Amino acid sequence: MKADNLNFCKAQSGNLMAGDQVSMGEGVGEANRRDGVEALCSYDVAIAGSGIVGLTLACMLKNSGLRIALIDAKPKTAGLSQRRAYAITLLSGRIFKGLGLWDQILPQIATFRQIRLADEHSSAVVNLQPADLGTEVLGYVGEHGILVKALLDALEAAENITWFCPATVEQVRYQPDAAEVTLSLGESPDPSRQQIRTRLLVAADGSRSSIRQWAGIATQGWQYWQSCVTAVIRPEQPHGNIAREHFWTSGPFATLPLPDNRCQIVLTAPHSEAKHWLEVDEASFLAELERRYGGQLGKLELVGKRALFPVQLMQSRRYVQSRLALIGDAAHCCHPVGGQGLNLGIRDAAALTQVLQTAHQQGEDVGELRVLKRYERWRQLENLVILGFTDLLDRCFSNQWWPLVALRRSGLRLMRRVRPLKFLALRLMTGLLGRQPELAQR
Repeated sequence: MKADNLNFCKAQSGNLMAGDQVSMGEGVGEANRRDGVEALCSYDVAIAGSGIVGLTLACMLKNSGLRIALIDAKPKTAGLSQRRAYAITLLSGRIFKGLGLWDQILPQIATFRQIRLADEHSSAVVNLQPADLGTEVLGYVGEHGILVKALLDALEAAENITWFCPATVEQVRYQPDAAEVTLSLGESPDPSRQQIRTRLLVAADGSRSSIRQWAGIATQGWQYWQSCVTAVIRPEQPHGNIAREHFWTSGPFATLPLPDNRCQIVLTAPHSEAKHWLEVDEASFLAELERRYGGQLGKLELVGKRALFPVQLMQSRRYVQSRLALIGDAAHCCHPVGGQGLNLGIRDAAALTQVLQTAHQQGEDVGELRVLKRYERWRQLENLVILGFTDLLDRCFSNQWWPLVALRRSGLRLMRRVRPLKFLALRLMTGLLGRQPELAQR
């Protein structure tokens, strides 16, 4: 059986002791087996999913005094090789700073001090500057592997965290005082099974969350008529650390600056058109990008492979039930316009951490519904606002109906002249509008 840093609990005097851990194969005897399943280990919080959001939650809880289990179907280091980049809002940056990770992350990512909004061939272009918000910068762009590396480094010496990976959640049984989680450990063809017992199970297992579905939590939303093509390019001209959102009737076209004069592009288009730009030869793809830039960035070079993903809007009807909480894409998904998706998940993690730590300090059960409802009340409405905002942007700008075209271009011209509109838009885009977690205020 293969496992990465996998620990088990062992029984003492007939009882399962969560704090008494041994490495796999060390002292796990038949007394700990029931019908071929390892005996229960006890935790306060089990996090299913070790993507950026799940790792961020674990990192926030590492000094909480709570016993944490971190479960993922892939090895710990799997995320280090992913090349996708994300917009990181000012609030997310402050959260990472509060975690003590920002000094490691910041030198390896790009900082942008200008956001350029444009509507197809219109002259209605808006350039947003730090002075419009009263900050020094407007945001950052970081690659997946860099964020994962910083989080893994921070978790390396965490004594209260047990890793189960590769491990798959097979079943969850909710009891009044705990959730019993059955895991399939290791890799086929010879996996074993392990049961853990946790006061709270956190689903950070993505938009298709099995845990959410097994719990019977319904979702609202829809698949968009669009898909996104992502790629990394290197332009001939300097990108100027400008984040661009250029709206076309086929869908938004975003450009995020990266170090080494690279850019992450996200080209949104109807499914058939997006598939075409994924499959067309490299020269034709770059020619289309150069056309959209109007020659502003010069000749373009494609760095790495293109990728395609569909777009959806999804909001869970509830984020919690007794012994269960949803965070990140397991709770909600939004259109990528504006680069809000990952940032919402990071804010979920910060909010849930604050709720759990406060409850733990006050002697409350962290898995009780009345505790978890505090997290839901905090995040569900705030996320809904962002979901609605991104949906409105996409529908208004991916549209050729002339009254709407005239209205949106008038809106851009008005924003260009009215500073309070810029301020409000930037507050929303940077995450600074809404309740701020204490971690971001350190």
